[in-house]
Parts: sequence; structure tokens; C-alpha cells
Amino acid sequence: MRSAPAPAAPTPSHTVKTYLIRNASLLGKETADILMSGGLITAVGTALQAPQDAVVIEAAGLIALPGMVDLHTHLREPGREDAETVETGTRAAALGGFTSVHAMANSNPVADTAGVVEQVWSLGRRSGWVDVRPVGAVTVGLEGERLAELGAMADSRARVRVFSDDGKCVSDPMLMRRALEYVKAFDGVIAQHAQEPRLTEGAQMNEGEVSAVLGLAGWPAVAEESIIARDVLLARHTGSRLHVCHVSTAGSVEIIRWAKERGINVSAEATPHHLLLTDDLVRSYDPVYKVNPPLRTAADVEALRRGLADGTIDIVGTDHAPHPSEHKECEWAQAAMGMTGLETALSVVQHAMIETGLMDWEGFARVTSITPAAIGGVRTQGRPLAAGEPANVILVNPSAHRTVDPSKMASKGRNSPFAGLELPGIVQATFFAGHPTVLDAALNTPHPVSAEEYAWIA
Repeated sequence: MRSAPAPAAPTPSHTVKTYLIRNASLLGKETADILMSGGLITAVGTALQAPQDAVVIEAAGLIALPGMVDLHTHLREPGREDAETVETGTRAAALGGFTSVHAMANSNPVADTAGVVEQVWSLGRRSGWVDVRPVGAVTVGLEGERLAELGAMADSRARVRVFSDDGKCVSDPMLMRRALEYVKAFDGVIAQHAQEPRLTEGAQMNEGEVSAVLGLAGWPAVAEESIIARDVLLARHTGSRLHVCHVSTAGSVEIIRWAKERGINVSAEATPHHLLLTDDLVRSYDPVYKVNPPLRTAADVEALRRGLADGTIDIVGTDHAPHPSEHKECEWAQAAMGMTGLETALSVVQHAMIETGLMDWEGFARVTSITPAAIGGVRTQGRPLAAGEPANVILVNPSAHRTVDPSKMASKGRNSPFAGLELPGIVQATFFAGHPTVLDAALNTPHPVSAEEYAWIA
């Protein structure tokens, strides 16, 4: 069940509806009813009575989860609307079960000022499909030379708390130290793209057996691991919060585990594609498998899964990176790096973690909603399914399967590495602030949250 993308300028709806979800499995465990009205969950229990005006959703066999939160999304707007817009990207997010996304700073212009992050924040509120939280750049223009307006972005209407030069590494250790010290004043977090630039000059794929066979320049694991090792020590020295983006190697997992055992304030994410795919796929020379950091070995995939299961890796972040077709449908060396991920993340994590017995649905909620909301400082997301909490809820059919077809996705990007794969799990409904942004059309026509209805979101 997939609804067509909304028009670019949706008409605000002022009708407050009540929804009663019946017989859903809460976090894959006990069965209960959920009553939602006015943006809140008003009751959770058994045999709840539906108010006269309520829309009743029979959810037997479906799992109710808190809406997913992505700490790592590339929405491309402003300036790169040929690849994605806030409208198309957030519609894709809603279809994937997300109710909040963090928009990375590598737009054009770069989100390195209060003005640009407020523009992204306003575009998110105008689209109304999910809660959009801009990520501010760490350095001006992502150039790694001087700090961006961190304080001004934090004090803006967007209230930025996550800062990242993602796509580039903050490779200067003194600049990284100053950034960590600066954001400590307002409990911000620096999200590092761990890539030592000198060790990855000209790199095309993971350095290893496959790169040697193919004759492609290798991207060594140590390029990632050396930056993580440096930065966890800087985080310990400054007492600040560090988040490591898209961890991809077994060695990185061990360094993060070492840091956590010593009480260093570090968190980390793994992407869905790094939890499932390996560098063997590059043998096809299909640029859809070209990504930064690169796909690694089966041993790395296993280490990431184990790290996510035991809490060493805190969250799943999609690193949704759409590109125009001409930037991916070309020779390998010239192709852009990146993959889409918003509309397939739930299915991939179910396949890689739940179906393998490494995680249950409660753990899924922890790594896709509760913890990313906490890292990003989003108070209205990742909340318990309980009375009085914001009604950011999704319903998942874990038994359903689908074959991934990028042409049917809401995202402008067609560069999904999962195209043609049959994956489990379908999002049957997404409720953002109590509104159905994804729902069976026989019950109700999904619509975005209007500016007036959005106002309560903190």
C-alpha cells in the first residue's frame, strides 16, 4: 500500500480527527488499543470504546511502534532540487515510517548560517509530512578552515543541536577540538564523517581482495578508524558529545566499544546498507553500489550487526543520499557516491536484525526512534506509546513482503541498492502529530500537517 506523493503546496487541513487503533501489538508484544486525538495519544488499553466521530483502524496482526527518527538524511534543498526536495524527501520518509528527519547541511548554499537552517526548517513545516530538524555545518562552507555560526544556528528558530560537515571530515584536530568545546555550552553534538582525506585520495571502493581483483583504488578501513580513535580522545578531553556517522568497519566498532567502556560520551550509527551489503557487489561495476564510506566485507557487516545488537552502535541512520540519474548511470569512476534509504530502512533492518534473531521489535524501536531522538534532542519524538504522549505512531505488517521498485518511490532518487530484492515488512500507517500521513485510502485520505496544526511541536 503506497499513496501517491502529495502536491507541492498541500492545502492545510483544520479538521481534528480522532483515531482508534484496535488490537495492535505494542512493540511486538502485548495487544492493545490506541486512541489518538488532538495530536496526542489519549488512551491505551484493551476494549477501548470508540468515540462517535472516531476513525477505527483494525490492526490485528500489525505492530505499533513509535515513529522512526532519522539522524542522517540528505534532503538536498536548497539548491539541489534536481536530486531531492524537502517535499519529496519527507514524503518518502513518511512512507518509510519516519516521523522526524535531520536534514544534513551539504545543500547549496551550505546550511552554515542561521538563515539557511531556518529556511530548511520552514520548508519542513510547510511540507508537513514529518518533523524536519536541520543539521548545521561545523565549518563555513564545509571547507574545514573555520567554525561556522554554531551559536547563531543553535539560537535560531530551528534550534539546531546536531552539527556535521557530513560528506567531508573535520580533519583538523584543533578545529574539531574547538567545535566540541563550543557546542558543549548548549548540549550540542558534533556528528563526524570519519574519513582521513590523505588516506582516501582517489579511493573508489573498500581496500581489500575485491579491489585488488578489480584494479580499483582502495579505501582502507584505517582511514575511518584513525579519525574515530582521535575524536573519541578529543571527546574525553573536552567532555563533549561526539556522534560517529555511518560506521562501516569492525575496527571502528571495537574503538567505539573501547570508548564507551571508559565512559566517553560517544554515540554511533550504522546505515541499513552497511548492515546488509558487501563489497562483492562492486564486481558488477554498477555505480548504485558506490557509496561513502564504501561497502565493506562480510566480516565487517557481521561486526556492525553485533555492535548494533549489543548497544555499541546506538542507532540506525539511513544516510539517504538521492542523486539525479545522470550522476549514477555512468561509468564507475565518474559516478556520485550515495544511496537512497528512507523507504527501505525498516525492511532492511527487519531482515538483517530481527529475522536473524539479533534484535526484537522493542530493540528496533530503541535504535530507530528512542535513541536517535535523544541524541538529536527531539523531545516530541521517540516517546512511549502511552496516554499523554505525542501521537507519532506507525503500524507495521511484519509478515508482508515486497519487491523493491525505485520507480514507485516518492523520493526523486532512484539510486536504491535494494532494487529487485524481496524484503519483509510494510508500513501500513504513519501518524505524525496524530495525522495519518500514510494510511489505507479506504479509511482516510492522508494529508500533511498544516502550519497551524504544526505549531504545538517543540
